Amino acid sequence: MNGASRDALAAARERLDALTDNTSVDATVLADELAAVTSLLHRESSLRRALTDPAQSGEAKAGLARRLLGNQLGTDSIDLVSGMVRARWSRSRDLVDALEELADTADLTAAERDGTLDEVEDELFRFGRITSGSVDLRAALSGRAGDAGGKSALLHTLLGGRAKPVTERLVTRLVTAPRGRSLEGGIESLSKLAAARRGRTVAEVVSATPLSEAQKRRLGDALARIYGRPVHLNLDVDPEVLGGVRVRIGDEVINGSIADRLDEASRRMAG
Repeated sequence: MNGASRDALAAARERLDALTDNTSVDATVLADELAAVTSLLHRESSLRRALTDPAQSGEAKAGLARRLLGNQLGTDSIDLVSGMVRARWSRSRDLVDALEELADTADLTAAERDGTLDEVEDELFRFGRITSGSVDLRAALSGRAGDAGGKSALLHTLLGGRAKPVTERLVTRLVTAPRGRSLEGGIESLSKLAAARRGRTVAEVVSATPLSEAQKRRLGDALARIYGRPVHLNLDVDPEVLGGVRVRIGDEVINGSIADRLDEASRRMAG
C-alpha cells in the first residue's frame, strides 16, 4: 500500500491494538467478524467502491456501513469498520486487504493472550514446509477444483487436535478464501504478522544438521545484534545445504558456516 491507504492502515492497526488491549474484548470473535466483512467486500465490488468513494464524506460512508452491517456485527467490530471507512483509501481493494490483516492480527492477539503465540508461529512455519514439499497436498489445498468445504475438512483432518485452534483458523481462512494469494505467500505473510506481535523478525534457518541449543542461542543473539531487534528462528534441516547453514530474513539470504557468520557479526558490530 502507499499514500492514503498506508496512513489509513496504520491508523486501523492502532485502533485494533487499543481495542484488544482491553481484555474484555473477545479477540477471536473480533477476528471472525472482520473476516466475514472481508469476504463480503471481496464479493460485493459495488459495496466496496461505495465504502471507499472519495466523493463521499467519511460520516456518510460510516453511516452506510452501520446500516448494512450493524445487525450482523458486534459493537467493537462495527466501530472498527466504521473508523476504517471514514479514512481515505487509494484503492478500494486496499480496504479489503487491511480488513483481512486486522482479522488475522486479532486471531494472533488471542494466541498471545493465552500464551501460545510462539507455538502458532512454529506451526505456521512447519505447515508451510510440509505443503511446499508435497505437490499433491499443495494441489488439493490450492486447486480450483476443490470446494471450500472439502478443503476445510481436509485441513481439519491434518491439523485438528495437532495444532493450536488459532493456527487452524488462520490456515483455513487462507485456503478457503485466498483472494489471489498463493499458499506459500499467504503462510509467509501470516508468519510475519505473528512475529510482529512481539516486535520480532523471523529468520528461516536451514542447516545441514540439527543445531544444538547453544548454536541456536548464539545464532539468534548474533542476528538480533545485526538487525537491532529480537529474531525468531524457524528451523529446518537439509543435508544438502552448502556451507552448513542458510539464513533467510525477508529478501536477504545469508550463506556460510555458523562460525563464519558469527565472526562476521562480531566484525560488523565492531565497525
